[in-house]
Amino acid sequence: MDVVKRIEDLVREFLLLIGEDVSREGLNETPSRVARMWVDELTVGYRLDPKEVLKSFTIDNDYERYDELVIVRDIPVRSICEHHLLPFFGYAHIAYIPTDKVLGFSKLARVVDILSRRLQVQERLTNQVADFIYENLSPKGVMVIIEAYHTCTIVRGVKELMYMITRACRGTLNNDNLRTEVLTLLNLSKGKDLKPTVNTGNQ
Repeated sequence: MDVVKRIEDLVREFLLLIGEDVSREGLNETPSRVARMWVDELTVGYRLDPKEVLKSFTIDNDYERYDELVIVRDIPVRSICEHHLLPFFGYAHIAYIPTDKVLGFSKLARVVDILSRRLQVQERLTNQVADFIYENLSPKGVMVIIEAYHTCTIVRGVKELMYMITRACRGTLNNDNLRTEVLTLLNLSKGKDLKPTVNTGNQ
């Protein structure tokens, strides 16, 4: 089955059902564009395996040994909420304590991106990233924090831009002192930078 063609037909039917004229100039190519966007971009994570981008480096001597915190912050997150099929976006921050392997720097971003490019809820995405790193890198501990805005709260419901922070800890990073150290080092303040200006009509 041609998935793109099937989605294109469904989008065309959807537009007709809401009362649109799919033959008008602004919409006549929309079903095709939307179908390719969903298959090639928004949900491409269903067709990618994060293990295929996993490239770790073995620490095999005392000179290279590193068993302190590794923190990568401000990894972009762009996903689609499964409840209303609307985007949520923000940043992921990952901290882990290696055993004998460290992950290539850019690979963490690729793992987050692949797992994000599926229908998601932020809480599950946070756990999936933490579990993937913990199971495949075998660190002593890992913490994943995602902070994101959800556009569904702008266009429906409360019609206010709302911000969510989720956290998942595994292994030694369940320790209160280590968690506090990570949060201190991250000093989360990204929300001030990523929050767009939105006129909700309530002012």
